Amino acid sequence: MQQPHHKGKKMSKKTNNEEFCDFCGRNAKEVNHMLNGIHARICDACIDQGYNYLFDTRKSKAAYRIDDKNIPTPPQIKSFLDQYIIGQDDAKKVISVAVYNHYKRISQPIHDEIEIEKSNIVMVGRTGTGKTLLARTIARLLKVPFTIVDATVLTEAGYVGEDIESILTRLLQAADYNLAAAEKGIVFIDELDKIARKGDNPSITRDVSGEGVQQGLLKLLEGSIVNVPPQGGRKHPDQKMIAVNTKDILFIAGGAFDGIENKIAQRINTNVIGYGASSKKAKINKDNLLQYINPTDLKSFGLIPEIIGRLPVMTHLEPLDAKALRQILTEPKNALTKQYARLLELDGIELTFEEEALNLIVDKAIEFKLGARGLRSICEAIMTDFMFERTELKKKSLVVTRAYAERMISKTNQNKLFA
Repeated sequence: MQQPHHKGKKMSKKTNNEEFCDFCGRNAKEVNHMLNGIHARICDACIDQGYNYLFDTRKSKAAYRIDDKNIPTPPQIKSFLDQYIIGQDDAKKVISVAVYNHYKRISQPIHDEIEIEKSNIVMVGRTGTGKTLLARTIARLLKVPFTIVDATVLTEAGYVGEDIESILTRLLQAADYNLAAAEKGIVFIDELDKIARKGDNPSITRDVSGEGVQQGLLKLLEGSIVNVPPQGGRKHPDQKMIAVNTKDILFIAGGAFDGIENKIAQRINTNVIGYGASSKKAKINKDNLLQYINPTDLKSFGLIPEIIGRLPVMTHLEPLDAKALRQILTEPKNALTKQYARLLELDGIELTFEEEALNLIVDKAIEFKLGARGLRSICEAIMTDFMFERTELKKKSLVVTRAYAERMISKTNQNKLFA
């Protein structure tokens, strides 16, 4: 019986009884296997390519699927944060509650009469206290797209710098352009203090990288549909745009706000003048004025009232003392000493830090006043020489003593002095 002719079906190529793949055109001799269908053939290379494409697509979608019914509770979120971040209990509690409320808000019925507003967060703390790490760890727990944006590069549209919409471009890229996932992601805006208003009064001239950026951020923080160029860069009329709804995107802003302690001190001193002033002053911890921060201080520093209102959840991070820095070196899951030990373990080398060496690293970090980031710089100074020569030395172990650490730090400092 004659086979029916199927219009539009591409038949396999045959030349001198040779078989070809109908997808890539490879000869059967060029591939390992050729799978024969009714009217077509496909080679093993095309099967592998198709499988990888489908696997990556499914993996991307599954990686960012939020289970609305099993959102971690605030204690569970804090417990997860405790594994990676030392101290900062007050900040962890505030952030855990805000994040839980935010994703519960997303999961509420669409036609609910009561509309819950967003719980965007602002964190104030010195450099190296863990602002970025807190935001990144929250995103890791929830398995949502996460991006960090430096506010210092943002300017008003039409000026040199990045447009404010580039924030959402980066979030889309972090979500592999999965729009639904990006619209439930987390954006960390770092260096928020660098876009503060340059003067106490509204600027007469254009403040394109300060107040102008704050004004542009308002629509993103509050929740609106924004047309975003998928590849970033400047907008132009013929460019294809992606419409991103920021209603369910959680924004976490952070900054050192260097000098804000003076604003807090001024306000506190003003408030305690009069009867009972001496008793109130006695309770004030002058070494950590950030714990008394409130929205008034952010306004005095140069943030406009509208943006403060769209960052309703405020928390501060405690300065890291010697005890906290010592714990950061060894206790968290991704502690620095564990990272270096793992790196050397990959080459079959066992690494051990003596207690006195760890104490020296902490002392140097306090001296440099760089917080937890200072620990990494000091460890690099100690470890660089050995890590450079490790494959040549054929050593199976390294014990970092205080004397060894002092010698390596001193050597690094001398090199920089005479560089």
